[in-house]
Amino acid sequence: MSILDKIKKNTTIKDSAILAKSRFFTEKDMIQTQVPAINIALSGRLDGGLTPGLTMWAGPSKHFKTLFSLQLAKAYMDKYPDAALLFYDSEFGTPQSYFESSGIDMERVLHTPLTDVEQLRHDIMAQFQTIERGDHLIIVLDSIGNLASKKEVDDAIEGKTVADMSRAKQLKSLFRMITSHLNINDIPMIVVNHTYKELGMYPKDIVGGGTGSYYAADNIFILGRQQEKDGAEVTGYSYIINVEKSRYVKEKSKIPVGVSFDGGINRWSGLLDLALESKHVIKPKVGWYQRIDPTTGEIEEKNYREKDTNNGAFWLPILKDERFQNFIKDKYMVSSGDIMQAEEE
Repeated sequence: MSILDKIKKNTTIKDSAILAKSRFFTEKDMIQTQVPAINIALSGRLDGGLTPGLTMWAGPSKHFKTLFSLQLAKAYMDKYPDAALLFYDSEFGTPQSYFESSGIDMERVLHTPLTDVEQLRHDIMAQFQTIERGDHLIIVLDSIGNLASKKEVDDAIEGKTVADMSRAKQLKSLFRMITSHLNINDIPMIVVNHTYKELGMYPKDIVGGGTGSYYAADNIFILGRQQEKDGAEVTGYSYIINVEKSRYVKEKSKIPVGVSFDGGINRWSGLLDLALESKHVIKPKVGWYQRIDPTTGEIEEKNYREKDTNNGAFWLPILKDERFQNFIKDKYMVSSGDIMQAEEE
């Protein structure tokens, strides 16, 4: 009996398996959203998307964090008609209209209000005791940034004014416990968080809540935004997804997603600059664009204004082109080649 056979026979962990056959290292379930730019941020691929584990949206107030989270939940629930959404709510800032505008069936959502971290830790671990791999569940926590510790609440009731040093410890404990359950049971969890500015001459955004959530997360996105204008009128925002941490995408990548006041998320936002860079689209003159035929390499005669490119008829031929797909992967995906560079003999 080989040593491998011996340790496989003697293990007390039921899910132990040869790595090449382990269900935890086979290709992960990937939930594709309707917005290519979000798929790129999640996986570095146009046809990629959300994977099991912890994904965090962080940013200041009014930066679309909750609605981005609900977009991911909607994609998951569309893929699995039997799926349920467990929505932990500490902010109570998510009105019914958010779920309706995201197209989420509220009959498939369990809304669980929270007052402190310990309450969340107890409830989510109780949920994991009955969940099995194959159960289709997605969890959204809105938000970790606004969740107090039980000690902070008790001190306020008793009139104490001492600083609470236990919250970061409790959050670290929470994420330390749930990370393995999320991955073992193939469950995606979306967490909304706040950011704050570090001190210094050139302050950068720091994710709140201590190191617990940072270490546990598979993806951390810090959101920025820029105004979109038509003349002097503000028509919406371009939200910039800054990839702070990712298992799949090159960190510090910046991916824009446009949101207008009238039409919501622009499904095709962020693609035009990429297509210009990949030479699938050219700009013959200011304000006008032309496509290059993917099959022949010829420039199409028709000219487009930017607003006229926001439709499937314009983008689908480009998105289906293997060269464009490979361009996106090369630009955003973390390399999976050899760690050690080969040397010529």
